[in-house]
Amino acid sequence: MNWTKTYLGAALLSGILAISSTASAAERQPEQKTQKLKPYTLKTCLVSDEKLGEMGDPFVHKYQDREIKFCCKGCLKDFNKAPAKYIKKLETAEKNPKDAKPAPSKAHGAH
Repeated sequence: MNWTKTYLGAALLSGILAISSTASAAERQPEQKTQKLKPYTLKTCLVSDEKLGEMGDPFVHKYQDREIKFCCKGCLKDFNKAPAKYIKKLETAEKNPKDAKPAPSKAHGAH
């Protein structure tokens, strides 16, 4: 009879710990879901300055707390070489949308 009480006590304790652990994970989950990325507002690729959508769906990349869109996945490689340069370009364009004129578009294969 003592082992039955010990076994039941251990099972009850395990159940309580499992419920507590699950509740903690559930409490943390909404925190991750509510974190939204700052949307990409430009209509052109950040690297090549080509109009998004002309080569198919834009390639979307998460960088830190923001969304970045490229005309193709190949532009991600160039972005990763100098992300600070491109983030500065993006922030300037967002602050001065009327003044932000994309550089003359170079042949896409050349970047």
